Amino acid sequence: MSLVPKSRARSNGIQRIDLAYAELASSETARDTNRDVVLELIRTKQPISRADLTRLSGLQSSTISLITDQLIAEKWVTEGATAITARGRRPTLLTLNSDLVIAVADVRPNQIIVAVVDLNGHILDREALPLIKDPKRGVDRVIHLIQRMMRQHPDKSFEGIGLSLPGRVDPVSQRLVLAPNIPWADYDIKHAIETEIPLQVEMDNDANTCLLSELWFGRMEGVRNAVLIAISEGLGCAILANGQLLTGKLGLAGEFGHISLDREGPLCGCGRKGCWEVYASTQSALAHYAELVPDSGTIGIIELLNLAEEGNSAALASLNRQAYYLGLGLRMVTAALSPEVIHLNGGLTSSWHLFGPIVEAETAASMLAGTPPRIAITTDVEMARLRGAAILVLQRHSGYSRSNRSSAESRPARRSRTGAENLEGKRKPAK
Repeated sequence: MSLVPKSRARSNGIQRIDLAYAELASSETARDTNRDVVLELIRTKQPISRADLTRLSGLQSSTISLITDQLIAEKWVTEGATAITARGRRPTLLTLNSDLVIAVADVRPNQIIVAVVDLNGHILDREALPLIKDPKRGVDRVIHLIQRMMRQHPDKSFEGIGLSLPGRVDPVSQRLVLAPNIPWADYDIKHAIETEIPLQVEMDNDANTCLLSELWFGRMEGVRNAVLIAISEGLGCAILANGQLLTGKLGLAGEFGHISLDREGPLCGCGRKGCWEVYASTQSALAHYAELVPDSGTIGIIELLNLAEEGNSAALASLNRQAYYLGLGLRMVTAALSPEVIHLNGGLTSSWHLFGPIVEAETAASMLAGTPPRIAITTDVEMARLRGAAILVLQRHSGYSRSNRSSAESRPARRSRTGAENLEGKRKPAK
């Protein structure tokens, strides 16, 4: 197993480029853009030859050779099989390096999923932990599990660690600044992990990581304005505006879940009353069902959805109520952001045929003008969070997205580990 030095992570890596809007450049200051375009072509078209990269990118063949040689030297790309041609020299095909991987953790209010993900989004290892409320003990458990997984994959090179969190992360300080559903907001998670593991840690809100996954795997090609709502114990929201992922001051952009619909409503985890989240989250549906069926015991959202599919009236009433309030809150989103598409994942989306029409009708009921946005469903939420956490590392290690570079450059320099940087006490060369 080898660790990629944190000192390299700023300038190298993968950044997701929308080829429909990318502009090629030839100036010295735009080398990164050309490099990102080439790497995106390799990712989406692999295996691919240098000649095809030249044809698809419009760059000079000499430029393609320089960029691909650099990517191979940095271990992002490998040369593989040769293509069969009718005549002439057989070209060598390029692919992403499957031996370069990312350790990721999806932190939820009741559990944490830790995994190892490769550059193609394949999950190589996965294990669940219960969430421990004490942040130090909880983060220590994550650290120990990541270390164990790294030892179990000695043939892989680990580029970094990505965390998907149910709260808002300051993009400059990388501190969790708002987390109503987990008591970890005052703990320096990033520093704690980097102190024990010599890899760069990147963190973001779970809705943002889900949106990155949707972008990365091509389900939003050509879309420039979109919103993703993550429906779980709370409501998370990620915003794509004019092709840019918005974070806002302290990373708080998109907290629609904590806008009050009723100031006399139930108390929210943020300390206010009647927030959209307390009506439209999975927790709301479960609480309403418990009121209707007091002797039901403790059940989860999957059990509630199963009861609804079987025609249970109390389950249907609880989820219909959640769907109504979800659509009601989406009116705020459409009025404020006017997205082309709204992605929904988690919770009642698993039974969209039952509850989708309610959400769509409420969303459409108060459009200011035009037609309502298309509503798209993402069902594999766990996979989206894990892949999104990995993409977070890859995207930021390419020098960060263009819109975030100024804030990234203002961050303090990373502290390099000295001495025993490898988990076994000795660093191995990157594969």
